[in-house]
Amino acid sequence: MNFARTIEQLSVRYRDREALVNIERQRRYTYRDLHLLTNRIVNMMGKRLQLGRGDVYMCILENDNLSLLHAWTALKGEAAVVWTNFRDSIDEHRWQIEFIRPKVVFLENALLDRYYDMLHERGISVVCMDPPKDTRDGLVCFWDLLEGISDQNPGIESDPDTDILIYRFTGGTTGKSKCAQYTMENWLACRNSSYLESEQIYDAGSRCLQMAPISHGAGMALLPALFRGGCTVTQNAPDLLQWCRNIEAERITMSALVPTLLYRLLDLPAAADHDLSTLRTIAYGAAPMSPARLAEAQQRFGNIFVQVYGGTECLQNVTMLTKSDHLMAAETGRLASAGRIAADVELLIVNETGNEVAPGTTGEIWIRSRATICGYYNNPEATASEFTDGFWKSGDLGYVDEQGFLYIVDRKKDMIITGGFNVYAIEVEAALNAHPAVSNSTVVGVPHDEWGEAVHAEVVLRAGESVTAEALIEHVKNHIGRYKAPRSIVFVDALPVSVVGKVLRRKVREKYWADRSRQVG
Repeated sequence: MNFARTIEQLSVRYRDREALVNIERQRRYTYRDLHLLTNRIVNMMGKRLQLGRGDVYMCILENDNLSLLHAWTALKGEAAVVWTNFRDSIDEHRWQIEFIRPKVVFLENALLDRYYDMLHERGISVVCMDPPKDTRDGLVCFWDLLEGISDQNPGIESDPDTDILIYRFTGGTTGKSKCAQYTMENWLACRNSSYLESEQIYDAGSRCLQMAPISHGAGMALLPALFRGGCTVTQNAPDLLQWCRNIEAERITMSALVPTLLYRLLDLPAAADHDLSTLRTIAYGAAPMSPARLAEAQQRFGNIFVQVYGGTECLQNVTMLTKSDHLMAAETGRLASAGRIAADVELLIVNETGNEVAPGTTGEIWIRSRATICGYYNNPEATASEFTDGFWKSGDLGYVDEQGFLYIVDRKKDMIITGGFNVYAIEVEAALNAHPAVSNSTVVGVPHDEWGEAVHAEVVLRAGESVTAEALIEHVKNHIGRYKAPRSIVFVDALPVSVVGKVLRRKVREKYWADRSRQVG
């Protein structure tokens, strides 16, 4: 498939409509502008960066710059792109670079001083996204590379089912690390699945504000909006006041907020100073949502909310709780559900032996669709463990009721969802245990009214050693990133262990959830 041809058809149909707006850098692109620019980017990659089939390049970029190298560019080219979280720590990025070995890294100028030497010594070409203050060996500016490059169709054809064109990391640095690999078919399935819902979010009048990282879940909305003639508006900073300003100024119709940010929006007095009446849809997911706060949000903004459930390994909305479902939720009690299963998804609830269980019975959720990836890059063990007959074993535990609504009741894997971010307990424990004063630790998610779950640690110190909780938290932030660090730490004399000496994380967790229902959606 020549993906550039499909975008060319859109550029004819919606020629002068806005397709992409970058708030911070004040860039506006019509459909024709975006098509021609992304053609130039792909042609530049081949001609000046020598990126061809089998090569990999990485983007460590904010939303506005990453939008220039997103699916509408990646699927036109031969080389595969890695999108990584701009806000991850340098140690996390260093590990990712060592693992996937990109030929080129596209980098924000703000990271140059810290990242350049690390990249240059590995023989990686560095492309900065704005003119640099000084010259460095091998450093080139993105816009300089585009000078004199043709905007003609790159003429590249890819096998939609087998050519890997996009990578995204899903784990950390301690054995949980997985690199999801995507084909064009996965992304086209993501696009198409949104059009099968009974309630349509995207149309030619859609203006979708993306404040969450488009390197992750927010990026799933870009192609559905584009192919409907809508416009994507990017915001870099997770700033709700700026979000309100942008909603008003850009006449935004759709956006997505994790529950944490939605709670903050409700508690933000200044939000009332802005006209948010153009909003027709706010999607939420990735973390538990308080029914009481959701009711408050509906009273404030109207019935404009949809809940979605999915995963990195299945690039689509696996379930959706529609606006109509929200209206009936008070009567049906289904506000705690993740919604009905999408029409193009096969979803099984299975027991420990992999056999399907009866409706209403809790088991592990397995998911298969055209959007489900084929496995993980360079990780055959994890691929064999987490995929069976095309099904992705989600690690989530749940059940489906008689009307086809999915309820997620717990997580099989030791993953904490805090404010919409996935944090692996073992990764945080490894960072804590790396401190010279720490003997051992265990990390769990504990109830938090705003975040759904907060990262909490119990720590055993080495004999004769001392350290403050604040110092340990700062230590973790420096090792694996701020959002993964514990919000609280308790020092204990010993951790509960099994007869073979394995720490029983479940026993620690139970103390904090004794009178709470640990439901996640």
